[in-house]
Formats: sequence, structure tokens, C-alpha cells
Amino acid sequence: MSEQLPPPIPTYRLRSLPQSIGFRTFVILLLGLLMLIPLYIAERVVQERSSNYQTAIQTIAHTWGKKQTLTGPVLVVPYVEHFTTVDTTVDENGENSVVSNDVFNDRTAILLPENLEIRSDLKEEHRQRGVHDALVYTANISITGKFNHEQLTQAAESERRILWSKAYIAIGLDDTRAIDNASSFFWNDGRIDLAPGTRLNKLLPTGFHVPLSVNADSNPSNEFKLTLSVRGSEGLFFAPLGENTKILMTSAWTHPSFQGELLPDKYDVGEEGFHAEWEIPHLVRSYPQYWVLEDKLEEAYNLRSVSAGVSLYEPAALYVQIARAVKYGALFIALTFVVFLAFEMSLKRRLHVLQYSIVGIALSLFYLILLALAEHIGFRYAYIAAAATTVIGITAYMGIILRNARRTGLLFLLLATLYGLLYLLLQMEDYALVVGVGLLLLATVIMMFVTRHLKQTD
Repeated sequence: MSEQLPPPIPTYRLRSLPQSIGFRTFVILLLGLLMLIPLYIAERVVQERSSNYQTAIQTIAHTWGKKQTLTGPVLVVPYVEHFTTVDTTVDENGENSVVSNDVFNDRTAILLPENLEIRSDLKEEHRQRGVHDALVYTANISITGKFNHEQLTQAAESERRILWSKAYIAIGLDDTRAIDNASSFFWNDGRIDLAPGTRLNKLLPTGFHVPLSVNADSNPSNEFKLTLSVRGSEGLFFAPLGENTKILMTSAWTHPSFQGELLPDKYDVGEEGFHAEWEIPHLVRSYPQYWVLEDKLEEAYNLRSVSAGVSLYEPAALYVQIARAVKYGALFIALTFVVFLAFEMSLKRRLHVLQYSIVGIALSLFYLILLALAEHIGFRYAYIAAAATTVIGITAYMGIILRNARRTGLLFLLLATLYGLLYLLLQMEDYALVVGVGLLLLATVIMMFVTRHLKQTD
């Protein structure tokens, strides 16, 4: 008994399969996935250029000045601690004898300011290295305050001999090479020159110090003042070492990003720049106002554990914008293919898969054109030029294929609208997701409208 074979598929169905809407939709979807390859290549190029930019920024920062954190001032007072030990010994005759020994230990006391006020004014500027541009600043800083060393003098002179002639002020600064100008340090009515190094290698690794000659018989409350100008990049921060610390920062830069562990109590950001104020009590810190310097404490007390300051933020930096644009690439290729598929269905004219591929590659090239131009003429003008080149090129190409002026004009408007919406997406960081979802919803509605008359046989 012979097996019955299923009837062969009619040849006319096989011939019509490539023309069916379902099959072409599947092929276009597959082609859209393949277009992720040139998008990935474009993304890698953007990442490479962004890495080159970061290298250039670090080079500029190394020569101009790095991110600065100013820590200080702290009053360092050496003293000799004296105490007597009493030992009881028994001699050969069994008699007890008392032996006293004087012990002298060298100690170093660390005192933080009773009051500390820091005022800084940042003047931003741009420095270039090749095609890359870096935002840097010069900060004019004024530091005033008061030390009270009464805690040191509470012990009797026989127990603690303070070496006032060896006392000094230490101030920490991350990049001392970037000091533009530093006035002498004013201690009460006296003027003292600055000296390099903090002499506190663990507590304040980099900075400078001021040798003092404090009169123990005078008022234990001593006022100080220091003005200096430092260069830097990225940001400027201060450690609130005072028992009561007040920080005031001003700049003409209109895009501050307040960072650190403490946000300003008051701030105002406008077209003329920003103004910010901090009033910080000592209770926010994990270290005391006064302690005796020891190795274990020098490592335990991190004077920079709490800081307040600002970063000079550049909104939507060049490579960040381009990287975000590339991430929307798949969405825009999909939307463009949806438009072309809608044209196919409305015109009853089939486009070749190769024509879809050429359009997809042109859409991917948009990002490389944008990157190449943006490094020279800025993002806005580069975007206009790249979008115009892409839209006009695709429209002219499809105009020759469609041979329909009305449809070609409509295609031009749709593509121009898509790139206009992409630009808005890149500018509106907070609402980018909402707009992106809206575009997907719009594409879905368009496909619903175009396919409303499709039948199962199509």
C-alpha cells in the first residue's frame, strides 16, 4: 500500500510570497536588525572619540590645574608632655625605697578654627587642545577666621611645655602647582610668608604651611586672613573645618552642579551666574575640634570626609549628546522603514530590499557626519548640516524611485520632522522618555491607519 503524499503547493503561491505584506514586513524587520551593525560601528567611533576627548581634558587639567579641594587651615602646636613615674623597690636589707622618674614626651596638638569664613569667586574660561575644548577656572579665594588655643594652656606649665616658637599653620590643597598667586598670611597684625609643604604627610598630603610665633601671654584668640588665586578644572570644594563655617561662592557660570556631602543653604542661579552660601556647624563632621596627633588618629581622621562645593557642569556635553543620539538610531531607522512600508502599501509599489538597505546605511552615516562636524563647528550647527544632508539625500533618492512629487514632498516633511524631534529629545533630558514613547505610539497609530483595510489573503 503506497503512502499518500500531501498535495504540492501551487507555484503561483510561491511566486506571490515575496510580494505578500506579511513576508515583506518580516524581511524589513530582519533588515532593520541588520542595520544595528552600522549603528554599533558608529557608537564605537563615538566612544573612541570620547575617550580621546577625556585624554585631552586630563592633559589640560594636568598642566592647568586639577579638581581642587582646599582643606584648612589647621593650627599645629608641638609641646612637651611632662609626668613623673613613681616606682617602689626593695633593697638587699628588705627596706622599701621610692624612686621617682621624670618622663618627657614630645607631642603635637591639632587645633581647628573656632570660626571660619571662605569666599571664592570663580572665573571660567575654555582651553583647547587640538579640536577638543575644556572648561577650566581661576578661583580667587579669601579665607578669614579665628583660632582659640585656650584648650592648650589649661594644663599647668609643669605638666605641659608648649613650644610656641615651633607652631605653624597647615593648609591642604590638592594641586599646589596651580597656585597663581598667594598673599602673605596675616596672623593678628603680623604678616608671615608662606612655605611649601604641610609637614603633615598623612593628614594633609599636599598643600603649604605658615610658620608662626604665637605669644602665649597674649589673648588666646587669634585672627587670621589669607587670600590666594588658584587654577583648576571640573570643580572646587572646601572642607568645613571651623566650629562654625561659612562658605560663599560666586561665578558668572550659569550651569553649576552643587556637589559634595553638603548642599548650599541658599543659592541663586540666573543668566548672570550663580551665588551660593553654606553655613555649616561642626556637628556634621566625624572628627573633633582638637586632638593630639598620633599615627592611628592621623589615619582615622579624614578631614575631607565632608566637603561642600561646586562642579562647573556643561549641559549636554558634545559626546554625551552624540552618544544619546546614536542610542535613538534604532528607533529612527524603524520609524523611517515604517514610513516607507506605509508608502508601499498606499502606492501599491514595492521597494527593493537593497533600497531599504541603502536608506538604512544613510541613516547610520548621519551620526558619523554629526560627530565629524561637531568637533569643529559645535553640536547645533553640525546637527543642522548632518540632518539636512541626510534628509535631502534620502528624499532625492526616493524621489527618483517613487516618481511622485507629492509623496516625495511628504517624505521630506516626515524625515525633517523626525530629525527635529530627535533634536528636541537630545535637549530635553528630563522628558526624553516621554517624547520617545510618544514617537513609538505615533508610529503604531500610523501603521494601524495604513493597515486598516488589509485582508487575510494579503
